[in-house]
Amino acid sequence: MKRTVLLLGCLIALGAASSQAAAQTQSITRSSELMQVYHSISSHDLLAYAAELSDEKYGGRLSGSPEYMAVAEWVASRLKEWGLEPYGDDGTFFQMFDNPHSEVFDSGALSVRMEQEGEELTIGYSFPEDYFPGSNSDAGTVTGEVVYVGYGITAPELGYDDYAGLDIQGKIVVIDSGVPFQGEDDEFVKWVPYSYHQLKLDNARRHGAAGLLYNSKIANPNTSFNEELVYCHIDQHVTDHLFFGTGRDHTITASIRRHPDSRSCNVIGLIRGSDPSLQDEVILVGGHLDGVGDLGQVIPGALDNASGCADMLAAARALAASPVKPKRSIMFIFIGGEECGLLGSYHYCANPRFPLEKTVVYFNLDMVGHGTGLSVGGGETYPGIARHFEAVNSDLLHRAFRMSASRSSVGRPRSDSVIFNRAGFRTMSFGTSGRVPGIRTSYHHPDDTIGTLTPEIMEDVAKLMFLGLLDLANDTGLEF
Repeated sequence: MKRTVLLLGCLIALGAASSQAAAQTQSITRSSELMQVYHSISSHDLLAYAAELSDEKYGGRLSGSPEYMAVAEWVASRLKEWGLEPYGDDGTFFQMFDNPHSEVFDSGALSVRMEQEGEELTIGYSFPEDYFPGSNSDAGTVTGEVVYVGYGITAPELGYDDYAGLDIQGKIVVIDSGVPFQGEDDEFVKWVPYSYHQLKLDNARRHGAAGLLYNSKIANPNTSFNEELVYCHIDQHVTDHLFFGTGRDHTITASIRRHPDSRSCNVIGLIRGSDPSLQDEVILVGGHLDGVGDLGQVIPGALDNASGCADMLAAARALAASPVKPKRSIMFIFIGGEECGLLGSYHYCANPRFPLEKTVVYFNLDMVGHGTGLSVGGGETYPGIARHFEAVNSDLLHRAFRMSASRSSVGRPRSDSVIFNRAGFRTMSFGTSGRVPGIRTSYHHPDDTIGTLTPEIMEDVAKLMFLGLLDLANDTGLEF
């Protein structure tokens, strides 16, 4: 109560100044026609977009797969319907890139045979409670002795080798994720390359491993394919079983087909700016369209990241219908290959559709579909940009709203925003905060369904984007 009294006092004392600041921030007139478009953004439509993107017919949207290309076509058809300009390759909505992938036919099998007090005991495990099949495993069955190799790292320049003194030829190795060093300093940077899943799998195969158990139960296509290496991801309790008792043998079976020559795409649509002197400047809005696929059961990827893409679709539709046209161009990028190693964002940054110096900012949306509050990551670093979104929330949405500073990541990149940031783009993100009681969200799991989403917060994210992006695009005195 004390805080409320003080806050009210400040509002009374600063009322005139606040009104002035709001007037300066608001760069467009919010006419009744404009607000009609604003109010047309509905939670019903947002949930319908997310439901379509999460539909089983798209097979979990694994980048590089025919199902991913089908969902990319659906997104492009919506952008075309709403009048966005195709801005991919050769006059299409698609910016293509190489993206090998593996087709998983079923969840495979996992079992361990051990001797305990002279008796043989076999334990069978279940998907998805105990393990996930390796998204890029080779096909086949491997049975063998299990050997723990720590982080699975060989780093001679750092004087470190988890395989030193171990004979793992034809055996199954158990490895942990991460590296044996923590922190954010120069010493940690030396270890970062060894944290990549691809390197760990490649290293195991070089040492002769026939099978691999990754002590990190998660659906993950961001791994490498090695011929004759069968692997899966296991829960910690499975790891505990492996080293209980003696005479341990493990069996892994995978039913998979590799597609080494497949391709994927970013889906790119443009709302061209109306001002001849500003239309060559662009505001980028992106989020990854792909998911982690089908591992014997489709992983819908509703929160990650059908939610962010649905928010983008709703904002794009509203901006295209707006009676007030943006002076700067606004481009929406539905990114492929994020789950496979950030392939789409790497490709765009190497082949940008607008020059870096003409790009005002890149906004990222990832898992923006559950919660009670709104956030703009990077807002403290770029207040001249963030103020437009802060004003929309203050004037219309009245959600809990927070901003944070833009932070550079020195570790293994895990988001498209990191790739854009490292390429020199001003990078910000739209996000949500808070939890909705009674709803449990899931990550890279079959339970990531539309039932975990909060349509009302998605509606407000789209509304925040619509008016905030329009204000930003029309800010002729923009300062960073």
